[in-house]
Amino acid sequence: MKNFYKPNIVLSGCLEHLHSRYDGKMINNDFIKKLSFHVNFIIICPEIEIGLPTPRQALRLIRNDQNEERLVFSKTGEDITDKMVSFSISFLDNISKEEIDGFIVKSHSPTCGYNDSKIYKAHGKAPIIPQKTSGLFTKTIMEKYPDTTIESDGRLTNFNIREQFLTRIFTNSYFRKIKEERSMEALIKFHSENKYLLMAYSPYDLKTLGKIVANHERKSIDEILNKYHYYLNKALSKELKRNRNVNMLEHLFGYFKKEISKNEKNYFLEVLDDYINKKVPFSVPLTIINSWVVRFKNEYLSKQRIFEPFPKDLIEVTDSGKGL
Repeated sequence: MKNFYKPNIVLSGCLEHLHSRYDGKMINNDFIKKLSFHVNFIIICPEIEIGLPTPRQALRLIRNDQNEERLVFSKTGEDITDKMVSFSISFLDNISKEEIDGFIVKSHSPTCGYNDSKIYKAHGKAPIIPQKTSGLFTKTIMEKYPDTTIESDGRLTNFNIREQFLTRIFTNSYFRKIKEERSMEALIKFHSENKYLLMAYSPYDLKTLGKIVANHERKSIDEILNKYHYYLNKALSKELKRNRNVNMLEHLFGYFKKEISKNEKNYFLEVLDDYINKKVPFSVPLTIINSWVVRFKNEYLSKQRIFEPFPKDLIEVTDSGKGL
C-alpha cells in the first residue's frame, strides 16, 4: 500500500457541510462524505460570504443587452455581480495556489456551477438561453487559475472523471511535499515512481518532464520544481485515451515476457485485446500485470503509482462508467 498525503480541496459548502442553499438545505453526497477522510476540505459558500441570508430568493445568471453575464435575484432582478466578483477575487488572493490541490463545486449553481449553469434572458418569467456557462465564483477560479484541478459534484458521479480527478489531486499533493523538500533526489524519486502514470496521460509530456529532471542547463532547484509542476499539471489535465493506456500496458508487459509462461502471455494478450475492443475495463489488464509485479518481486514496478494513484477505498464502480 502506498503512502498518501492529504490533498487540500476547496469545496462548495452546501455539499455535505452547510445548510447554505437558497432553500436552506444541504446536499447529501456519499462520495464527498467518503472523501472527507482522505483530504483537507476548505469549506466555502460564496453566497453566504457576501452576506446573503438562508433561506433566500434564488439567484440566476442573465445575459444583458451588452452580451454580459450578470448574477441577479430571479424575482427582483437586483444585480449582485460586482459584489460576487469582488469576493471571489479576494478569496482567491487570500489562499495560496501552491497549497490548493483542487476544487469541487456545486453543479448547476449560478455561482459555483462548472460549465453547466443555465443562462436566462432576464429575471422573472424569462426564457432560458440554449447555452450553458460556469457560475460566477467558478468562472473567476478558472480565469485566475487556468491550470487548476476543478470538478463539480455532478460530473464526479462519472467513473472516469472521478478517477482522473482523484489521480490528479493525490499526485499534486505528493508533489507539494517534493517542493517542500527542495531536493533533486526527491524529484528524481517522484518522477521515477510516476513514470508509467505519466506515460498513460501524455508520453510527450513525460519526455519533457524527463528533460527537466535531467537539468542539463544546471538551473536552480526552485526553477526546476516550478517548471516540473507546470508540465505535470499539463500532462494530468489531458483526457485519458485507450490507445495511450494500451501503449503503457505494453511497456509494463515487456518486463515479464521472459518470465511468464506461453499460456499466461497468450491470456494477457487476449485480455488486452478485450480492453482494446471495450469488453473489459482498464483495471483488468493492469491488475494482471500487478500480480506479476508481486509474484516476481519487481522492486522498481512495485513503486509505480499507476497501480495505486489514490487510496483504494475511494474506488467506486457503482455508476455506468466502470472505467476507460
